[in-house]
Amino acid sequence: MKEYAYFPGCSVKGTAKAYEESLLAVFKELGIIWNELEDWNCCGATIYMSVDETISFTLSSRNMALAEKNGKDIVAPCSACYLVLKKTKDYIEKYPDLKEKIKNSLSSIGLSYSGNTIVKHPLEIFVNDMGLNEIKRHVRKPLKEMKIAPYYGCQIVRPYTDVDNPIYPEIMDSLLESIGASVVEYPVKTRCCGGSLTGTIEEVGLRLNYILIEEAIKRGANCIAVLCPLCQFNLEAYQESINKMYKSNFNMPILYFTQVMGMAFGLSKQSLGMKRSIVSAEHFYPV
Repeated sequence: MKEYAYFPGCSVKGTAKAYEESLLAVFKELGIIWNELEDWNCCGATIYMSVDETISFTLSSRNMALAEKNGKDIVAPCSACYLVLKKTKDYIEKYPDLKEKIKNSLSSIGLSYSGNTIVKHPLEIFVNDMGLNEIKRHVRKPLKEMKIAPYYGCQIVRPYTDVDNPIYPEIMDSLLESIGASVVEYPVKTRCCGGSLTGTIEEVGLRLNYILIEEAIKRGANCIAVLCPLCQFNLEAYQESINKMYKSNFNMPILYFTQVMGMAFGLSKQSLGMKRSIVSAEHFYPV
């Protein structure tokens, strides 16, 4: 089995602990070998990128230089981290001046980066590297009660389209169906959740998330599966505020796709971070 350099990023170590817990539990179940990057730093995403683009790219390059030093592909579960790493690789290839600045900065701390590190999301490892037949082999408790709206968010498929179709991706749909869950048709699967906008212009963020949950319910879903920490946070933590604003009655479980996989594999609730949910999904847990 191939080994991967694991870059968790800040969110997965903070508000998205359930994501990391379930991801690593699934890695272990599938025999995927990972090693957390030693001394990794912030990817420089979002806000930092808007303040100083060069420093943001340098921060991201340092993480890839650490992975390259170990000769491994880097796996980033957070969509923002994934996007910034991909963007950094792209910009280094396209802009020689930026490449030279980054080269000098890394050299001053004893590192170098050739640009060859491959960046992957866990979805790509599960579906492309392992294959769905191997995933199916680990299913012990098919999820017959779950009707899932697969929500990808925007960052994993745009502007870089290595993972899947940028408008209507289906890679997570296939993965969830392979473990026995029912996946509903969900046309807003790549529509933005508002990102950090919910923390600045709350009413706009609430509107965006109201649309996502309402559409899932209309389509017959009883839960939403996500792969981004910020999407999960926006969709779950603001449901009470959404209900007040729109006089709705949402109580929709928002699960990381790795939690759903772990449930199908029969892994323990504790190992999947199920207790961390604001909206409980434990009633789906297979007996």
